[in-house]
Amino acid sequence: MLKQDSMKAVVATDYGSPEQYAVAEVPVPVPGPGQLQVRIAASSINPSDVKLVGGEYREVMPTRFPHVPGIDFAGTVTEVGAGVTGYAAGDEVFGIAVPRVLRAMAGTRPSVGTGALAEYAVIEADTPLIAHRPAGLTALDAAALGVAGQAALATARAADIQPGERVLVVGATGGVGTALLPLLAAAKAHVIATGTEADAAALRELGADEVIGYQEADYPAEVDVVVNVVLLGDRLSGPAAALRPGGRLLSITFPFPTPEMIGRDDVSLRTILDMDGELAPMRDVGEAGARGELRATIARRYSLDEGPQACVDFLREHSLGKRVVVI
Repeated sequence: MLKQDSMKAVVATDYGSPEQYAVAEVPVPVPGPGQLQVRIAASSINPSDVKLVGGEYREVMPTRFPHVPGIDFAGTVTEVGAGVTGYAAGDEVFGIAVPRVLRAMAGTRPSVGTGALAEYAVIEADTPLIAHRPAGLTALDAAALGVAGQAALATARAADIQPGERVLVVGATGGVGTALLPLLAAAKAHVIATGTEADAAALRELGADEVIGYQEADYPAEVDVVVNVVLLGDRLSGPAAALRPGGRLLSITFPFPTPEMIGRDDVSLRTILDMDGELAPMRDVGEAGARGELRATIARRYSLDEGPQACVDFLREHSLGKRVVVI
C-alpha cells in the first residue's frame, strides 16, 4: 500500500477563536524514534483545544502555527518508530497526547502528539497515558474517555470515598463530571451534583442523588467532600464553604488552591493532575471502560469536516458530556 503524503486536519493558523479553525490538507506526520503513527478513528474536544489557540498560555508557552488541536484519540497504529516495543502496526490504541508546546506540563514521561483532530497523528509510545484499546471498548467511547475518564478515575481513587459520605460535585455535566458520577455512586456516596433543570434527570440516571443549581446559594452545608471539575482554582471559596470541618476538597483545575484562596485552614486540599498516570494509567481507564464501570456520556458526534464547528460548539454551547469527532 502506498503511503499518503498529505491528510485532512483541523487547523488554526493564528491565535484567535475557534471560528477561524478550518479543515485543510497538511503533511502526514512521520514517527521518529520512540513514536507511533496512528490512523485516528475518533477524537473528543477538551478545553485546551480552544484555550491554547485562544492565547491563554501565550506568554509562557507560545503556540507554533499552523496548529492542529486534539488531545484525546482512539485509532490504529500504522507505523512504529525505531526502538518502540510493546506496539506494532495494526494495534488498536487510545489515550491522551497533549500538544508538544505543553511538553513541560505533561509529566516525567510526556504524552505528547501532533494533534488528534486529523486523519493521522504521531504520539510518544512510552507513556502511561496511552494504551491498547480493549475489545470491549469502542473507539468512540475510548476517545471520549481520554482526558475525562482518566481525570474521573484518578479523582475517584484519590477521594477515597467512604459509604454514606456526602459528596458535592461542582461541574457535573461536563465530560469529567458525567464520568465521575457513576464512580461515586458505585462507592455508595450520597452525590449532590450541580446542573441545570434540563439535565437533572440525566444526572440522576448517572448516579446523582440530588441535583442543585450552580449558584453558591444553592450549595448544601456540612458535606464531607467537594470535587471541583470546572471552576478555576482561585474561585473555590464558595464550594469550600460547603465543607464540614475536616472535610476534603479535590480539584482538577489551575491554579492550585491554597487555604488562603479558599478562606479555610480546617479542610484538606488536593489538586489532581495525574500526568504520570500514577493514580489512573490509561490501561486502567480502558479496563474500567470495558467492564462498564467507567462510562462516557457523548453529547454529539461530528465528522472531521465538522471539527471546527465542534470546537465552536464546545466553547459557545452547554452540553451534557463530550463532543466527539469521528474521523
